[in-house]
Amino acid sequence: MLTALWAPYGLDFRFEARTSREVFQKKVTYFVRVWDTQRPEIAGIGECALFCGLSSDDCPDYVQHLKDACTDPEAAAVSQYSSIRMGFETALADLHSGGRHCPADNAWTAGCEGIAINGLIWMGDKATMRKRIAEKLEQGFKVLKLKIGGIDFDSELDLLREIRRNFTFGELELRLDANGSFSRRPEQAMDYLYRLAEFGIHSIEQPLIAGSGDAMARICRESPIPVALDEELIGPAPSPEAASDLLAYLRPSYIILKPTLCGGFSGADTWIEQAGRLGMEWWATSALESNVGLNAIAQWLSAKHTKLPQGLGTGQLYKNNIQSPLELRGDRLFYNPSKQWIFPQKTEWRQ
Repeated sequence: MLTALWAPYGLDFRFEARTSREVFQKKVTYFVRVWDTQRPEIAGIGECALFCGLSSDDCPDYVQHLKDACTDPEAAAVSQYSSIRMGFETALADLHSGGRHCPADNAWTAGCEGIAINGLIWMGDKATMRKRIAEKLEQGFKVLKLKIGGIDFDSELDLLREIRRNFTFGELELRLDANGSFSRRPEQAMDYLYRLAEFGIHSIEQPLIAGSGDAMARICRESPIPVALDEELIGPAPSPEAASDLLAYLRPSYIILKPTLCGGFSGADTWIEQAGRLGMEWWATSALESNVGLNAIAQWLSAKHTKLPQGLGTGQLYKNNIQSPLELRGDRLFYNPSKQWIFPQKTEWRQ
């Protein structure tokens, strides 16, 4: 019989991480440990990375839902709560592979290939963002993703202008993430997009807030920059019909998948399948998970054979991340099988 325990874990950011919505300094995540009572020496571990303020799972009784999920791990893997679903999908896959935190078996997990990722530039004042951009370029990133909407628009244009003085469209790909910030002045949204387009932007994520309906459909249709949907996909795992209907209505160029937020890995697979039928491309991003969740997303991606650079974290966001075999080399995330997973000894597992 399968059983499970859960444990809270507080993650401390290395810096003040700002988006157009909020500022992060600390984050509580939750680990789950699943095992078969007949073989208690082997356990699988997953992360239920609740994203407060953004996830549809964010509710006052979340911990109680997590406790209930531990009584039936297999049912939890199809939970309506995306973060719980992903956590138990991860833990069960880990358990079935022998508790090695490495359920995939391919060139990535062997350490032979890396997953290409974009360099994420967090919001800050102009000087701070300029410094962060320089650091990512020095590390060898060929794709940068800038979060915009946190400082005044003209300063953001100045930063893009500086980048393009030194790097052509062919040398450096630029992705933007507006986090819905154009909804503050929806009448100016199209003007913003045309001004940004001068800098050869690959794509812009979620220019308007999720649920903007016809306004978002118009942006997707008329924007001079290809639009990628992100927050629009947040919620429980969709049915194929629901996913297809939304994508056919809005018609984005890309979709961006955060398994923690969009129905776990099975929910993300549904979005991928329906996007493919409509000729839309996709990439995945992490969502402030620890290395446990980041590893799970990378393992899932490593079997997808997608060529687009992904939006994965680097494992360096937190002071007290879980020690893992994940390594950043240049602009690629590698799995080093010679390294060990080390969990804090004081992890408080609870029923």
